[in-house]
Amino acid sequence: MKKDCAIKVTNMTKTFKLYSDKPNTMKERIVRGWKSKTETRTVLKNIDLEIKKGETVALIGVNGSGKSTLLKLMTKIIFPNKGTVETNGKLTSLLELGAGFHPDFTGRENIYFNAAIFGLTKQEIDSRLDSIIEFSELGEYIDSPIRTYSSGMYMRLAFAVAINVDADILLIDEILAVGDQHFQDKCFAKLEELAKSTMTIVIVSHSLEPLKKLCNRGIWIKDGGIAMDGDFEKVSEAYVKECA
Repeated sequence: MKKDCAIKVTNMTKTFKLYSDKPNTMKERIVRGWKSKTETRTVLKNIDLEIKKGETVALIGVNGSGKSTLLKLMTKIIFPNKGTVETNGKLTSLLELGAGFHPDFTGRENIYFNAAIFGLTKQEIDSRLDSIIEFSELGEYIDSPIRTYSSGMYMRLAFAVAINVDADILLIDEILAVGDQHFQDKCFAKLEELAKSTMTIVIVSHSLEPLKKLCNRGIWIKDGGIAMDGDFEKVSEAYVKECA
């Protein structure tokens, strides 16, 4: 893997097994037997992809095209059935709301919990705690259990932690679609700042307009493959034209 490469995907295929007609009761198991029907579905097929350090890349495509699966493969939450997915540098991610949080912990406790997952020591978290709380704008709610949080409050806390762990690679999946407009604008302003740094950002979103200022590259995922890869404006225009 080259030194200037942040993420490299080589001849990668990902499949999932889908189970149907699974017997749920003892009667069904006696009558129909214990076996359930299985179907193998290929979500991504023979993907080759390189993302350089410092690039800000958007993954676009219709629902079910494989965008989020590709992002999860990059985080190593799941693994390919064939091929490899390599990353170079410290990685942080914003995927499903609440991922990495414990619902019974307070927001403050979850900052320590979540940031520790990303590799920060207690001393490092102590030094950044005030900045994280200030950016989240959660105020007195920071000491409430996060099971009482709205989806927007979850996003505030998750984003505030993710941008304060000094990662080399930031992966984001649609999480910025929740919350109020003020905080969304604040997040995109921060992402524009990070995009000008050496950080590598890969973002999945259906909201193409805000990405025009942010992304210098677009990758259109279609039917489990890469339909187009290049300048974001050109890729997004082709995608919108086909979807129209």
